[in-house]
Amino acid sequence: MLDDYALDVIFRKARTYNAFSGPVTDDDLRRIYDLTKWGATTANSCPARFVFARSPEAKRKLEPALSAGNRDKTMAAPVTTIIAYDSRFYDLLPRLFPHNPEARSWFAGEAKEKSTATAALRNGSLQGAYFLLAARALGFDCGPMSGFDNAKVDAAFFPDGRWKSNFLCNIGRGDPKGLFPRSPRLSFEEACRIE
Repeated sequence: MLDDYALDVIFRKARTYNAFSGPVTDDDLRRIYDLTKWGATTANSCPARFVFARSPEAKRKLEPALSAGNRDKTMAAPVTTIIAYDSRFYDLLPRLFPHNPEARSWFAGEAKEKSTATAALRNGSLQGAYFLLAARALGFDCGPMSGFDNAKVDAAFFPDGRWKSNFLCNIGRGDPKGLFPRSPRLSFEEACRIE
């Protein structure tokens, strides 16, 4: 069982930051991903894909897609991660889920397109959440956001259409000066039901 300090870092005292400092190295990004990849997904499908926009060129490509409220903080962040998903994730199932040779057929084909897109988004979102937890566990702060134009991000970074953007996440060392007061959460009674 994790101690209270670890639970505070990952959950209770973790915040969505708006200002960051760096650096975030290539090794740091690898360490974050190497924790992220162990999270559970349907049939070990692992549909999430991560693009780390750190260079000035990558940030310039990203900038036109950002909403006004997210532009400055994203351009200033050490790294902005595009959390995306592979719409053809099932092509890797023979390798990722080898004990069931039929797994690819669960998702492949036009007749399954809608349910496959749902599975890709759902499991890619899970992996995006694992990414936040992994970054926090390794001492980084996160600024996840959805204030951007997905179509513009996809055109700039994924022109072949196979990968689709889901959400963005700035990472670095958070500056607490830009934090809003902690917002409330729903109680167990409001959000849960035991049947």
